[in-house]
Amino acid sequence: MPSLRQGIPLGCALLLSCTVMPGHAQSVSQWQARQVEASSKSEQIMQDANKRKSLLGQYQVMRYAYNGNKDPAFHVIFGQYLSWYQTFIGDYPDAATSFSIRQSALRDDRPSPLDNPDYTAQPALDVIPGLARNYRAIFFNEAHNIPLTRTLTVQLLGKLRAEGFNYFAAETLYQTDTGLQARGYPIKDSGFYTEEPICAEMVRTALKLGFKVIAYEALSNATGDAREAEQARNIYKQVFKQDPNARLVVDAGYAHIQESGVYLGGSSMAEHLHKLSGIDPLTVEQTMLYPHQSGDDDHPYYTAVTRELKPNLPIVFMDKTGKPWSLRQGYDVSVFFPPQEMQHGRPTWLSLDGLRVPYFVSGDRCGRSYPCLVEARYADEGDDAIPADLIALDPVPLNAVADDRIRFHQGEPASDLYLRPGKYRLTYSDQDGHELFRQEISVPDGNQAAPSNHPDPPQASPKT
Repeated sequence: MPSLRQGIPLGCALLLSCTVMPGHAQSVSQWQARQVEASSKSEQIMQDANKRKSLLGQYQVMRYAYNGNKDPAFHVIFGQYLSWYQTFIGDYPDAATSFSIRQSALRDDRPSPLDNPDYTAQPALDVIPGLARNYRAIFFNEAHNIPLTRTLTVQLLGKLRAEGFNYFAAETLYQTDTGLQARGYPIKDSGFYTEEPICAEMVRTALKLGFKVIAYEALSNATGDAREAEQARNIYKQVFKQDPNARLVVDAGYAHIQESGVYLGGSSMAEHLHKLSGIDPLTVEQTMLYPHQSGDDDHPYYTAVTRELKPNLPIVFMDKTGKPWSLRQGYDVSVFFPPQEMQHGRPTWLSLDGLRVPYFVSGDRCGRSYPCLVEARYADEGDDAIPADLIALDPVPLNAVADDRIRFHQGEPASDLYLRPGKYRLTYSDQDGHELFRQEISVPDGNQAAPSNHPDPPQASPKT
């Protein structure tokens, strides 16, 4: 398990710079000292949570800790931790609420593409492979608690493989999982963010396409510039030093991929790698122009573009010469994600633009043991595989804790899993990891499967 200082990229440095003090009088240093204390407390809570056997049990520890501490400084820091675990159990709306970075207009923002008639909006999925054609490396960034920012990368991997890219590297993959390539799918010991199903799907997709998957996380306790430099050295040694003809796809968080400017008091991983290899990457920025739970946190350009163009897929802007637009220096192209739509309490971007279809599940197999975790694993993968998708069902909001076991006859909770057509093992389990029900299912191509309150197929069997 990575610590905040090692494996989790934001850490205090970003939080201290992007949050504001509460209204009552105190100095900046006092506020920062409270956040540093909250960071240590958050680390300890996460370590305690991970002693629980089940993922759902870990989340329970995290959410009760968050609601049991009313200190604003603690909420600023620990909200980020909680949001990761909310993504791990498929609770994406609450994850986006627990931790949100407001995207304000900055003085060095480039003019809006709407203000220049030379720019036109085009589908990112079509444009980016062409932009990458003459590059040795392409870097994507992500907001770790917003898996929407991973979806485009998953969809692009096939097209980038067709362009000749053959290495894939992702932040916080663990170098200790030496069996990942041969096994073909991630497990709990494969990484930190890969516990989230879209991140796992990204790694799984790369493996299926024949990419050599690289873990490059720093193994030391280095922070700031030293950590960035160590990550860059790890990539260089495993990729370009070993294979001079390698072409690399990288997925990393936030400004780890920026090509210029100060980052965490030094240089970014991308800048360090450029110094080592001399290779200029194509950098794709995905963490600034996406929908937040509160529209007040959206960048003004995002608000204007989505209001005028009403995109239903990720877009980029290109000028008449074929040059892409980016919001800020240090990145080659910025992606605008479409506004979020919800169905049965889940965002429809989980469909990966139609690669996956909704499969209806109900809590009638939970035996009134709530919260109840429903997981779908590919039929040809082991029980240790990170699920293709999962969801925690509960008759009350997952972010509620006070009197949260009081229920009135509102019926069993239900929602959708998003799955590629194919065969899966569906399991229901409680917060202690006890399996309540297991079922083999087939997801048809392009059609929503029958609701689970319909008669079970012959292969369904209760766990005894």
